[in-house]
Amino acid sequence: MAAKDEEEFRKLSVELRYFEQTAEAIQSRVNMVNAAIADLTYASATLEGLEKEKEDSELLVPVGGSSFVRAKLANPDKVIVGVGAGVSIEKTLPEAKEVTKKRLDDLNKTRASLHQQFVQVAGRINEDREKIETIIAKARQEKTS
Repeated sequence: MAAKDEEEFRKLSVELRYFEQTAEAIQSRVNMVNAAIADLTYASATLEGLEKEKEDSELLVPVGGSSFVRAKLANPDKVIVGVGAGVSIEKTLPEAKEVTKKRLDDLNKTRASLHQQFVQVAGRINEDREKIETIIAKARQEKTS
């Protein structure tokens, strides 16, 4: 293998590893965003169902591990909403639904952006792999000549 090709091979190998790590990091972020979207979608559906309930309605409240407790709805018009940093505030049901919708919209935009980044990185990975394969094929051809 010519020195120029060898240098190019090393450069492409390092670049390829970098892009593969970047792709893994992006995929990890996509997984986190998808989990948050699933959580907010569940919350949104719950708020929609809550809208149809009356005061003192009996509800099953999930406590984790597919377990539930029975509870009575004290005030169906008010919801406690997390606003970040462990802080929660009381909102009306329509306000809580709007907050949830905005968060879902933001997360969907983030997911679309991450998907676009992933596609670009995947394209670079494929380009680098093709270049590496070309260099290897050329080296093999030179070796047999």
